[in-house]
Amino acid sequence: MSLTNSSSGAGAGAAQTPGGGAPAAIPGPAGLPVIGSLLDLRRDSLGAFLRAQREHGDVVRLEAGPPGLRSVFYAVFAPEGVQQILGTQAANFRKDHPLYEEVRQAFGNGLLTSQDDDYLRQRRLVQPLFTKRRVDGYATAVTTEADAVAARWRSAEEGVVDLVPEMNRLALRTVARILFGLDVEAAVAAIHHSAPVINDYVVRRAYAPLKVPRDWPTPRNLGNRRATAELNALCDRIIAERRAAAAGGEVSDHDDLLSLLAAAGNDEDGTLDATEVREQVLIFLLAGHETTATSMAFTLHLLARHPGEQTRIRAELSRVLGDRTPTAADLDRLPRLTRAFKESMRLYPAAPVVSRRAVEATEVAGFTLPAGADVVVAPWVTHRHPDLWEDPERFDPDRFAPEREAERHRYAWFPFGGGPRACIGQHFSMLESVLALATLLRSHELEAIDQDVPVAAGITLQATGPARVRLRAL
Repeated sequence: MSLTNSSSGAGAGAAQTPGGGAPAAIPGPAGLPVIGSLLDLRRDSLGAFLRAQREHGDVVRLEAGPPGLRSVFYAVFAPEGVQQILGTQAANFRKDHPLYEEVRQAFGNGLLTSQDDDYLRQRRLVQPLFTKRRVDGYATAVTTEADAVAARWRSAEEGVVDLVPEMNRLALRTVARILFGLDVEAAVAAIHHSAPVINDYVVRRAYAPLKVPRDWPTPRNLGNRRATAELNALCDRIIAERRAAAAGGEVSDHDDLLSLLAAAGNDEDGTLDATEVREQVLIFLLAGHETTATSMAFTLHLLARHPGEQTRIRAELSRVLGDRTPTAADLDRLPRLTRAFKESMRLYPAAPVVSRRAVEATEVAGFTLPAGADVVVAPWVTHRHPDLWEDPERFDPDRFAPEREAERHRYAWFPFGGGPRACIGQHFSMLESVLALATLLRSHELEAIDQDVPVAAGITLQATGPARVRLRAL
């Protein structure tokens, strides 16, 4: 996500050493006169963070914007610092960043954005829906949608497809089927139309130096209002239908996630009301659609660029699956494919930058981050840290062999976050991605046309150019 205009109460950025010694200035790029690092961050925030780490170290201070609108924030890149922020001292680093407030306004106060007692209550209510046993039951929905893509690819014009929209469509249809069950077609149409409008609106507002009030009738405000109303109406209609059927004594055969959310409850936390159910659904659509699509698209593209690895994975698929459809039980039987997927998430983490705000001054790697400071950790940078990864830009799935994983710091690789706010859908993401990739790689050989895919950071990692491959049906 671009971090050019995050607000901060960080002060002047000279950190006091513990014990009241002389201040130790947190290093960082000087940037341009007047505007600091604003242009670098706007043009290529991910590249700017990489350069900041290489040139200034693992705790960096950045400034962006003209006087009066200047933002100051701190980036932490070493895994030990990431562990403090996301894990051991997570209570001191809250989701109070402007981006999260905009996501709250757009999608509601679901698991991604809620905090404190609200978050704990929601987590307790939703957790039973994401047990391994429950998630494994969604395998058929995944392979059904992946089989449909494989069938469509057999008739692709000139045998060429762009993996970015293809995987976006696959992930969207899969999560819509799991969330909404039989209402998948209506859901896909509404989400495909509305989600990009809302996402663009959220990012622009989060990093705008001056925000136009939401109730002003500007074109962007009106467009976002229409898109939000469309998604809300879809969710509210289906929720009302499910609850009306239950109230009328109908025995429902729906086992989609929306129905389970509507029925979730316990003696301590009660139940989710209709608005809370909708907010959880919208967050799951956001978190479970674009992130998975990105991870699958880049895994296939990397394999298309590395035919030897693609051949080894296909041999594994043939040996383990034969002619049968993959199931949840196969997840642990496909280590080669799983390693390739993890290596893709290292190089192209779907959440490339994660934002927090410090409550109290905190020492990290010998520097003190001030109270009120906006702080970011960046999988995009840590996953390329030369002290952690040899030849970090090289695609090497064997980095994730069990013995090599065991040697690394827990937070050297954190595409699903970590600590008490780690992604609740991690197992679902792994299951969906590995089973869908297995289905597609077994049916087609892929050859890369575009060697490099440009990317940028929005709410999630965005491909800004095509990732075309030539297909050969097997």
